[in-house]
Amino acid sequence: MNKGKKIGVYIIMPVLAAALVTVCGKIAGNDGAVKIDPYYITGSTQNREDFRELFALLAGEQEGTESQFAVVREIASSYVRLKEYGKLIYFLGSRTVNSPDDPYNSYYLLMIAYAYTQQNSYPVAARYFDLIIKNYPDLIINGESVHLACLKQLIELTDNPEQRVWYYQELISRFSEQIDLGTAWFMLAQAYERIGDWNGAIRAYTQYLPYAGTIIPGFPNADNHAKQQVDFSNSPKDWTFESLPALLKAVQTALNDGSPSRLRRCQAKVNFFARSWEQGETDDSGMVDFNLSDFMRGNRIRYADQLDTVSNATEAYLRTWGWSQYISTWYLYFRKIYFPSDPEIHGRWEWAGVYYGEKF
Repeated sequence: MNKGKKIGVYIIMPVLAAALVTVCGKIAGNDGAVKIDPYYITGSTQNREDFRELFALLAGEQEGTESQFAVVREIASSYVRLKEYGKLIYFLGSRTVNSPDDPYNSYYLLMIAYAYTQQNSYPVAARYFDLIIKNYPDLIINGESVHLACLKQLIELTDNPEQRVWYYQELISRFSEQIDLGTAWFMLAQAYERIGDWNGAIRAYTQYLPYAGTIIPGFPNADNHAKQQVDFSNSPKDWTFESLPALLKAVQTALNDGSPSRLRRCQAKVNFFARSWEQGETDDSGMVDFNLSDFMRGNRIRYADQLDTVSNATEAYLRTWGWSQYISTWYLYFRKIYFPSDPEIHGRWEWAGVYYGEKF
């Protein structure tokens, strides 16, 4: 990993990207005097005079020094105020090309990327952020890492799952003390899922579990999802059925025989839920103490001849009744298993839960 070089320069605007830096365009005349390319002089009369003075100062600075960086930063800050992002991009691009060994190049490229974001050229900005991380050493500006700033931007700008996997891996391995690790692990797992690396996803979800309770925008059921994935992965999965008809037949036979033990063998051993229709997924109640015998003893459980009409290719509901005097009707919920990491299990069926009461 690239270690960051510390730079003791004050940054006026926040998040590194606001203080853009640029290069002075200068031409030495025959008399040795420095001439400034008029392209770089812009703005009001006072602005133009300030630019001339700053460029003159810059001409006398030694290449790659902190004092030169400070002058360039001041010129750049003026361009930021004037919203002259095109000039900034040109200056910084010229500088990195003409001075490839300048120790501040990763910062200059960061500013180029920032300028492109201000022009709404997000794909171009993302290329620069990516270039910095993969080809330039990190810099620490006032305690802020250039690479960390780039990674945060890339995660916002990039939808490519392969790239997101790499970016989150970098965040976790290099900046674990400066980020929300819970969010990083969960989003890494999501990225793994999108590229079909299910083993990687399970590993990331496992790492996420100690951070349960993390608020992840767009994923209100993050804790349940992660736990279900990990628990199912670690389970024997010996309750699954090859098809829905096979599962349905086993359940109906157990009900016809009034056999709690047979019915229990059909029940999923992990992630099984029992809730009313009003409850959401986050209100799942465990079935650890759920004893089918208590509900079947002395009762004849009946079931509908057909699956409920809301059933589809991946989920099915069977209306049953006769369970108890308080809540007689239960809908047994069956679902097709989505577990691509194990082809022998993926696509099989399980009895995953119970909905109490009549549907709305």
